[in-house]
Amino acid sequence: MGGEHDSPMGAEHGSDSPAERPIGIGDAPPNLIRLLKERRRRRLRELATDESWPRILAHRFTQFRRLDAADQAELFAHTRVLLDEKGFEGCGGFEMTDEARVLIAATASLLLLHRHTDYYPALRSILVYPDAYVVPVQFEAGGGMVVEEQVDHIGESWTTGSLILSWNDVLIGAAGRDRGCNVVLHEFSHQIDAETGETDGMPPIEDPELRERWKQVFEREYERLCELTSRRRRTFIDEYGASHPSEFFAVATEHFFMEPVVFAKRQPELYRVLAAFWQQDPAKWGIRMD
Repeated sequence: MGGEHDSPMGAEHGSDSPAERPIGIGDAPPNLIRLLKERRRRRLRELATDESWPRILAHRFTQFRRLDAADQAELFAHTRVLLDEKGFEGCGGFEMTDEARVLIAATASLLLLHRHTDYYPALRSILVYPDAYVVPVQFEAGGGMVVEEQVDHIGESWTTGSLILSWNDVLIGAAGRDRGCNVVLHEFSHQIDAETGETDGMPPIEDPELRERWKQVFEREYERLCELTSRRRRTFIDEYGASHPSEFFAVATEHFFMEPVVFAKRQPELYRVLAAFWQQDPAKWGIRMD
């Protein structure tokens, strides 16, 4: 090849002259790139919704039917952008389908309603396994020994551009069959948490007053969950949230959207802070029968 693939098509090999090099999107100023990206996204949001999407979501996603018509339309608009910008790949024998793409993207879009969004900017690929998948995990066993165990995972979120899901658990969570757990909401919450540069349970919050209130409420409620979990007491928020502040945020978000009425009654202050951040109040959602 001799390096020929590094040269732009039609350019004279070895020339450094900008006049002889085709101008691509990478040469455009950042403001122009943002403008073009938003223009493309706006066009995608304005497209008509595929007629199969409402049927898929009404059948698979229990919370979809609780959204009013305006929120459903916004959800579809965000879904179109995510399907255009993110790659979806089946792994471990899972054959990717339109149903899987739509359900995952629409569930992730629930976190984008009513908020300014850059559509999970660090995320490029969603990898989907048919069921829980095995991951080797190393931990210290004492005395300097390191032990490796095979651990079942149902989802992972990485800052390197990928997110992994178990399709079986996607279905269980979307149907509301796992006491407030929803793996898609959980893993995509991690993506939003990481937009600050740190995955620490403090998502990007521009309002200084809300940020301060968030710190106070989340620190108190996280410590409370850790204490109850250490005493083996039953908790409303899943005990996995006690493993790290970032997990507390992700687990609390799952319960906020999947069990909002109970959440608002059991932990009203935490619910109100989450409602202010997500700019939604799912406890007041209705039930649409159409």
